[in-house]
Amino acid sequence: MPKRLAIRGGDPFDRQDLKQWLASARGKRLLELEERELQRVLPSLFGRHILQVGNWGAGERLLASADMLHRAVLGTLNGEGTKALTRPEALPVLSKSIDAVLLPHTLEFSPSPHNLLREVDRILTDRGRLLILGCNPWSLWGLRRWLGLAGRAFPPGARFYGTGRLGDWLELLDFEVTELRRFGAGFPWTEPHTAGGRFNIADSLRPLTEGYLIIAKKRVIPMSLIARLPRAQVRPMVGGALGGVATKLNGAQAKPDPLTDTLNLPNPQS
Repeated sequence: MPKRLAIRGGDPFDRQDLKQWLASARGKRLLELEERELQRVLPSLFGRHILQVGNWGAGERLLASADMLHRAVLGTLNGEGTKALTRPEALPVLSKSIDAVLLPHTLEFSPSPHNLLREVDRILTDRGRLLILGCNPWSLWGLRRWLGLAGRAFPPGARFYGTGRLGDWLELLDFEVTELRRFGAGFPWTEPHTAGGRFNIADSLRPLTEGYLIIAKKRVIPMSLIARLPRAQVRPMVGGALGGVATKLNGAQAKPDPLTDTLNLPNPQS
């Protein structure tokens, strides 16, 4: 059954299929919501280099709001705005050289999503950010895939991953998920919403919405092999110094010392 290949997923998408789907009403709506979410997040990220892996959107459209010095798109298809063609599981990028990485539905079309996440972990700096755009497997789009109608709901060849599974993968790589946003481009349509917070009636429908945005940061624990020196004991040193000075008074009548009284030290004349 040819549709089973799309259910297994992980196949690089065809340029024509992607172009047709993004030109549809559902595709335009989803891309508009994703672009709006990135416009909310990207300006707050700091760094010099941001990288998009995957041919989603039109060139650098999704990265346009990033306030960074360099923006680049590494794709699997030759198209407008693509800086280079590459295999996402073997990125031609130096280790710890990228401040933020965007994966717009890249994991869904990757035959080895685990290796892709390891590559992203390798190229991100110690305080780097990872942004993942994906589709919910428990939405109506995911249901249509199992019914053999995936081609009309999403470009064929994709495999949807739930936010819980992605969270487990990121946890193994020492990433911390800082935000999860859900939004719907079809039924049930809801405004983008961050997971958590106060509950309302629309929250019961959010697990069924199609799209989500995951923002994660690397957790790096600084390590130092330099032992800490013991701290000097201040009170005995002060008391000893005052006692030595008082001994030289040769029995002369000494006035009460406010410093001695403040530190609760013994009076030399007592």
